[in-house]
This record gives sequence, structure tokens and C-alpha cells, in this order.
Amino acid sequence: MTAGLRDVLSVRDLTVRFGGAPANVIDGISLDVAAGRTLAIVGESGCGKSVTSMALMGLLPSNATVAATATTFLDAPLLGRDEKHWRDIRGNRMAMIFQEPMTALNPVFSIGDQIAESIARHRGLSAKAARARALAMLETVRVPDAARRLDAYPHELSGGLRQRVVIAMALANAPALIIADEPTTALDVTIQAQILSLIATLQAETGTAMILITHDLGVVAEVADDVAVMYAGRIVESGPVAALFDDPQHPYTIGLMGSMPSQGPRGGRLATIAGRVPTPAEMPPGCRFATRCPFVVEACRTARPPLRAITPGHDVACIRAPLEQHLGAAA
Repeated sequence: MTAGLRDVLSVRDLTVRFGGAPANVIDGISLDVAAGRTLAIVGESGCGKSVTSMALMGLLPSNATVAATATTFLDAPLLGRDEKHWRDIRGNRMAMIFQEPMTALNPVFSIGDQIAESIARHRGLSAKAARARALAMLETVRVPDAARRLDAYPHELSGGLRQRVVIAMALANAPALIIADEPTTALDVTIQAQILSLIATLQAETGTAMILITHDLGVVAEVADDVAVMYAGRIVESGPVAALFDDPQHPYTIGLMGSMPSQGPRGGRLATIAGRVPTPAEMPPGCRFATRCPFVVEACRTARPPLRAITPGHDVACIRAPLEQHLGAAA
């Protein structure tokens, strides 16, 4: 739990396995997100970020087995509930901003109807009152000429406006938690900055907790309070954003940061992490990063490293952390 703040969502030892898979695609992750704070889950494609978000929203297919030792949302159990429970909280107390707004919106209904439908479902308002609320939400997310665009269809809007509509839908019922899955990936850099600024402003005004799924450490530095670095279905490092950026300790985190482009003059090629994320059929028995780690030792290959604190609030799953201490001794 974040000091002085109430946790909106708390998850312990979440696992996800798909039917026939030889290993868990999400393997025992734990996370907390507090009211008014943003937790970023970061990692390269295939590490399990989106599967985690879909598990927390109850949106995985029927061949997925989801388990955890404990999950609470607003102090009530989250997983293991029936479909009615999920319908009551999705789009209401918990909402999602999807990566691609064109596929998240129904092309045959106006955006006003789509926003109003969720409002009427969860707030029990009349069609007129729900439409008025939908218009207010479009104005809240700074959609120009909102009254006219209320009757527009998704294909009539730009990518940036569609994403604003998706944000309006997510916020329409004042959720306690928003899960934003790569919310700016499909947008150009200028619109990305506008959308991120809008999300941060609205979150500050409402006190909503947010989980931000991203592969972009620049976005993490700009909007997140806390960060969990995920690799091959496990959290390998977590803590406040400042701690991880000032003193990254897991070799994977260091590799991610080394691959970030700088704003200064280009002095050579960007660093890369050799190899690729293992598939469920290739998961090593010990540290899942062992096959790509430049600091690997034999013990890394045989036993799973625990996620342990190296400073208060800064946890790392690496037997060689703190790296300065162990690598310095080896030298």
C-alpha cells in the first residue's frame, strides 16, 4: 500500500495460463495502485502487459485460467465472481482506455449513443439525461464543437478525437480505476502529448487511480508515479519512478533504458537487448531473463529469483542486485 493513500486495487500472486500452454504467461505478479496515483507497467511486446490488463478486467477468453492468492478492488474481492458482477463494475467502477480507438468504438452507432449507453446502463438515467451527460463528457475531454460531434460516427473523426471519445467513455461514470492500454501508440507525437496531458489533468481533478500499460519509458517518466517492469510474465523490478530512473538495478530495466533515444545529438546506434522474449514453451526454469542477461551466472538458470527490496519501496528480482556491489566484487 502507498503510504497515506488508500489502495484502490491490490493483487497478490496473479497467474494466467492458457489451455494447453506448458507455462504461465503471467507468473505470480503482485501490484497495488492507490487513489490518485498512476502505476505504469512497462516492458517490450510479448511480456504480458496486455494479458495482465485483460485479466484484471475479466476480459480473457474462456480457455484462460486466472488465479491469485488475493485480489481486492475497492476492498471487495475481484476475481472469481460471476459475469453479472463483471458487467456491474466494467465501464462503471473500473474502465479501460484501449490502444486503438477505431476498433474500440462501434462503427454503426454515433459516439453520443455509445457514451450514453454506458451512462444509462450504470446510472439508470433517462435517454435525455444520459445524452446530456455524454455531451458534458465530450466537453470535459476538450472535443471541439462537442454538440455537433455528439451525432458523428467514429469514421468521421480523426484519431486524436476518437481517442478523446474513448477517454470520455472511460470517465463517464466516474470510475475508481482506469486501465489505459497503450493509449497513445496509434497517434502522432503532437497528439500523444495532448492526450497524455489531458489524462493527467482529468486524473488530478477526479482522484482516479490509473494503471498505464506501455512500452515507452518516456511516457512513464512523464505521467507515472510508480512503475513495474515486466519481463516474460513476471515483474522484475518495481518502485517509484524516480528510484528506477535514478538507479535501475535489474539488467532488463537497464537494457530498456539503454535503448531509449536521447534528445541530444546522435552519437551512434541505440543499444539493443540481444535475443527475444521466450514463448511459453521456452520458459527457463530460473530467471526468465537468464538467456539474454549479460550478467548471468549459473545460479540464475536454476532458481527463480525473489522480488526483494534493495531500498525501501524499490524491489528487484535479481540475485546479483545491488549490481554495483556484486559486479564490483566480481571485478
